[in-house]
Amino acid sequence: MHRVQIEGGEVFAFPSEEDTLLRAALRAGVGLPHECSVGGCGACRFDLLDGEMERFWPEAPGLSERDRKRGKFLACQSRPLSDCTVKLRCADEYRPVIPPRQRTALLEARRMLTPDMAEFTLRVPGGAAFLPGQYALLYPPGATGARAYSMSNLPNEDGIWQFIIRRVPNGRGSGALFEALAPGDTLPFDGPYGHAYLREEAPREIVCVAGGSGLAPMLGIARAALSAPSPRHVHFFDGARTVRDLCGGDQLAGLAGPRLAYLPVLSAPDDSWTGTKGFVHEAVARTLPAPLEQYEFYFAGPPPMIEALQTLLMVQHRVSYSQIHFDRFL
Repeated sequence: MHRVQIEGGEVFAFPSEEDTLLRAALRAGVGLPHECSVGGCGACRFDLLDGEMERFWPEAPGLSERDRKRGKFLACQSRPLSDCTVKLRCADEYRPVIPPRQRTALLEARRMLTPDMAEFTLRVPGGAAFLPGQYALLYPPGATGARAYSMSNLPNEDGIWQFIIRRVPNGRGSGALFEALAPGDTLPFDGPYGHAYLREEAPREIVCVAGGSGLAPMLGIARAALSAPSPRHVHFFDGARTVRDLCGGDQLAGLAGPRLAYLPVLSAPDDSWTGTKGFVHEAVARTLPAPLEQYEFYFAGPPPMIEALQTLLMVQHRVSYSQIHFDRFL
């Protein structure tokens, strides 16, 4: 068993050769910076000061060419081959509230919601302890490595974890989940991860912005907020290309009431669509009744949407970063 020393900070053990530096750190309760956990965002970059480290994915997009030349590593794509000393900046905000666990999940059901999105229901022993808005890592059969998918349901003692997953054209991971996995099959499971979860203590009204399969974590956050004994309103923006791609309204139907404002936004509608058109971040700016700095924002979706919302909120409207919550994915 190797030991990892963070320069000037904590020491933790690396007990499993199948784990990554990031996951071992989080299981030990270390607040190692991260977002996607699958090599795409670069939030877990670090410097190796001493020891030997293996890279699982040397070409991971989370490292720039400059990073590679400087010898940097991604904690989510590395494992120590000896005792190591690493340089990175830990923070309490990344310290897991619920440490992730490795288990085996059983696929109970798969239900199509749109032509390319389905709801997957997994049962995992030991209950479903997570925070609304978090994600788990699934290991599809035949695919290389893990895929990160967010939960759409609420925590429960029955061990039910639900995900809304979009089938990516030519995607090995999602393709395997849709084609190679049938109800009754099992797959490796690891979670929960992520820090874009519902801040229950925040007093501001909530804005959820979903794009594509980013719908899943936003549903979880909205469901948790609306089921709590709180007067906070939820403004839910559901971005899609066409009406065939929408399913958020159906998912939220049971929560309809005066505290929920649901707005579907289509970027490529046909002539029959009479609702809101354009990009979803533009609808956020046009529609919210109060100044944007008065809200707590949660969003998930494709990278262009995430970047547009960051610019809108932080640059154009000076919304505090502490009021903005998202996890970056590929």
